[in-house]
Amino acid sequence: MPAWVPFSGPREVPLENRSPQEIYLGAEQMLNDGNAREAGEQFAEVERLYPYSEWAKRAMLMSAFAYHEAGQYAESRSAAERYLEFFPADVDAPYAQFLIALSYYDQIVDIGRDQSNAFDALQEMRDIIERYPDSQYTKSAQMKFELALDHLAGKEMEIGRYYLSRGFYTAAINRFRVVVEDYQTTTQTPEALYRLVESYLSLGLTNEAQTAAAILGYNFQGTTWYADAYRLLTGRGLKPVSVGDSWLNQTYRQVVEGKWR
Repeated sequence: MPAWVPFSGPREVPLENRSPQEIYLGAEQMLNDGNAREAGEQFAEVERLYPYSEWAKRAMLMSAFAYHEAGQYAESRSAAERYLEFFPADVDAPYAQFLIALSYYDQIVDIGRDQSNAFDALQEMRDIIERYPDSQYTKSAQMKFELALDHLAGKEMEIGRYYLSRGFYTAAINRFRVVVEDYQTTTQTPEALYRLVESYLSLGLTNEAQTAAAILGYNFQGTTWYADAYRLLTGRGLKPVSVGDSWLNQTYRQVVEGKWR
């Protein structure tokens, strides 16, 4: 009798022998099944095998999306950048730009590590806001822009607090000043102003301490940071008021008095 051969079922048709639609729909199914990385690769095959088809255009963007879902941010960014290169005025161009921004934003890690992704995310989010102000992604980009900005301010605060705790007051002041001047719209600003009060008092620079507290009181009077700063000053017979002619006095004139000259 002839040897028994197990039935292996129909062979899978090679991608090269499939239509662009078949490849695309297969990749879509992979994505639905949770195989994002494989889906990204198969979407990319549509572009490779049928570069001038309408399916290639759709697959390029879906490849960027699938790679992002898989956490392959460099591949996602590359696919989205190609889409923008070929179709800069397309209706989906804002989404491609948003994927590029997300490829950086979703890699922002804790404030104790390198912050280059936060800077890149800021730039890309700003591009969305400026280039596509009426896009459905602009509001999300604005929110993420502010969160990334807050993240960078948090990094400055972490370093400043480190210096302050070790008595390196001038180095600490330089970090807190960055927050007040460059990240003044973030949630880190009230603490930065309070830490400036602490640092300047530690150096015996009472004019600067009083001015920092005056700015804090004008903008964040209801916070515990202002209450703590007020106690620090009054405990030394001082009060929150703009005194002297430091960089803080210039900030006070701009923020409180509305004088820019």
